Amino acid sequence: MLPSQLSSGDVIADRRADYAKMLAESGEPASAAELMEQALELAPSWAAGWFNLATYREKAGNAEGAVTALNEVLALDEGDVFGARLKLAVLGAAELPEQPPSRYVERLFDDYADRFETSLVEKLGYSVPQKLSALIADTACLPARFRHAVDLGCGTGLFGPEIRARVDRLEGFDLSKGMLAKAAEKGVYDHLGQADLSLAPPLSGVFDGGLAPARADLITAADVLMYLGNLQGVMAIVAELSAPEALFAFSVEDAEEPEGYLLRDSLRFAHSEAYVRALLADHGFVVHNLVRSVIRMDGGKPVHGILFVTRKSA
Repeated sequence: MLPSQLSSGDVIADRRADYAKMLAESGEPASAAELMEQALELAPSWAAGWFNLATYREKAGNAEGAVTALNEVLALDEGDVFGARLKLAVLGAAELPEQPPSRYVERLFDDYADRFETSLVEKLGYSVPQKLSALIADTACLPARFRHAVDLGCGTGLFGPEIRARVDRLEGFDLSKGMLAKAAEKGVYDHLGQADLSLAPPLSGVFDGGLAPARADLITAADVLMYLGNLQGVMAIVAELSAPEALFAFSVEDAEEPEGYLLRDSLRFAHSEAYVRALLADHGFVVHNLVRSVIRMDGGKPVHGILFVTRKSA
């Protein structure tokens, strides 16, 4: 089990849960759900167990049972570290949330940090850092070098090496301490800090420790905005970070719809081009370059994204 799921506190329940996981991985989700139900009879207050049960029931085609289990998760964990509300929205049992729970995103990437690059780059063909860096380089009328860059949602620091040679100072921010520790190992960031992009600018962490507003002439967000729904908050952070005529380069998953954003089965958000353009205009940014591209694979299928290079109006 993942570190965040830990033990139920009951040896027999844990053993049954482990067998249930084996059954699920062998393609027997209904049997896995039955065994997980037995485990939860012994440990009824185990939130992670209820979440696993919801997963097995959903895979077995029992959506109603999955919803019941997810509601048990929320009753036991108000902070929603497992993202149960997101899953309920996907199943049509809850309204679309504007943001995922911060505890869920932090736990997700803390758990994922040690295997993040192997999984994402080597197995899923993740290519946003290289493509976004190339798009910045190919955009006309932009400076060859930047004074101060801020990499929002830096993760393990995959984008840092792509841009380091073009910036004098490079900062990275992420919600996950585990990811920040991996980014620090690369030795390419001048400053790393924890930040929650779903919060208002003064509370986000991006300006902690006397870090000044309007300090960045390059702001990047490579493969992070899909973990936010409503992007008004993060655009407020970007606007406050931006020096005059600052560049903001970022990626989104392509909603392929006329407007707005949606939540996918992956529990990631996708945003439409029209929605992003409207937000950028509201905050004084002009699109200088845009490309559509496959940004990774997921379940053997390509995930389509949009890469933007924008600039704050003078």
